[in-house]
Amino acid sequence: MLTEILKKSFDQYFNAPIDVWEEFAGFCEPIFFAKDEVIKQQNTKEKYFYFIIKGSAGVFLWKENNFVCLDFAFENSACCDYMSLLTKEPTELEVVALEKSEMIRISSTNFYNLSSKSVGQIIMQITAEASFVEKQQQQIELLTMTAEERYRILQTKFPNIHQRIAQKHIASYLGITPQSLSRIRKEQATKH
Repeated sequence: MLTEILKKSFDQYFNAPIDVWEEFAGFCEPIFFAKDEVIKQQNTKEKYFYFIIKGSAGVFLWKENNFVCLDFAFENSACCDYMSLLTKEPTELEVVALEKSEMIRISSTNFYNLSSKSVGQIIMQITAEASFVEKQQQQIELLTMTAEERYRILQTKFPNIHQRIAQKHIASYLGITPQSLSRIRKEQATKH
């Protein structure tokens, strides 16, 4: 079952044969996190590459007196401090389970061992490219769109996000206060 989930999730980027995913899954171990459990602490090195089976996670950065949400990850997507995984250095980023979550993880050592195989190189390259494109798009949206427009895009990407993620994290991700997010949500509700 895990191999089919992995294949289906990555097919949009790279259609690899099922035996590739069977080998990848052989390096993985299941792990569970409670809601609000820290997966990777700030100022530490990332030790694992995670793939979310059920649940969600967020990537946070400490700024002034609280954490700012930089990204969300949900089912059928990868999640980790990817910058730390690639550089093998500690970063200021913290990764937290935002819901009770079921994931699989592969150690950074095994992640890099997979890269010695041509298909493993392709998987790593595709993961890095997809992450880069998503971050660039997020930066463009932050610089060129209003909070209302960015919120609509977020709702389109994750339709039930409000049932799953705390409003303070959504607001932080959008770069606004929770009060501003409440106002935007009320204005949207009156339009529909």
